Amino acid sequence: MSQTLPASPAWLATDRLDPAPSACQLDWLNEQGSLTLRLTTLAAGAFAVEPLAEGWQTLRDDECAVLGVPAGSEGWVREVYLLGHGRPWVFARSVAARSALQRHPFALDRLGSTSLGHLLFRDPAFSRQPIEACRYPAALLPVAVRSDGLWGRRSLFCQGPLGVLVAEVFLPALWQADATPHT
Repeated sequence: MSQTLPASPAWLATDRLDPAPSACQLDWLNEQGSLTLRLTTLAAGAFAVEPLAEGWQTLRDDECAVLGVPAGSEGWVREVYLLGHGRPWVFARSVAARSALQRHPFALDRLGSTSLGHLLFRDPAFSRQPIEACRYPAALLPVAVRSDGLWGRRSLFCQGPLGVLVAEVFLPALWQADATPHT
């Protein structure tokens, strides 16, 4: 019996989203710097990474296409919450193809509660490709935060033959925290 997978997200350049996100949401979607740093600042230091799942999995078709590997390829998948004040603000899914990791080892499997973004932005050997965004399919989110219509973004970080695709979905608690006056 085959399992039906949810539809892959429909990723677009952020200036092609229709309907367009709010100005605040678009600002977060287009953040060019470290999202970890921006979240840490918003949380006044009360930021943490909560690993949810990681391991070898069959990558989604949209992930394979961006990574330049055949559909159905296997890769390392890491899913985490980025927390502010103990609340999930962002769901993040990072993937890299097994074939690329075999040629160019990168310690995705040893990050634990360390932010991947922290490492990617500190290593000048990684270059970031353009950001894409979408309304992320609810079926692809963890049950605890599953909701329709959440904005997500993704970008590919490259170091030679290695590509690490990072997708981040902004959860309602982030918008509540960002709307709260900061003192």
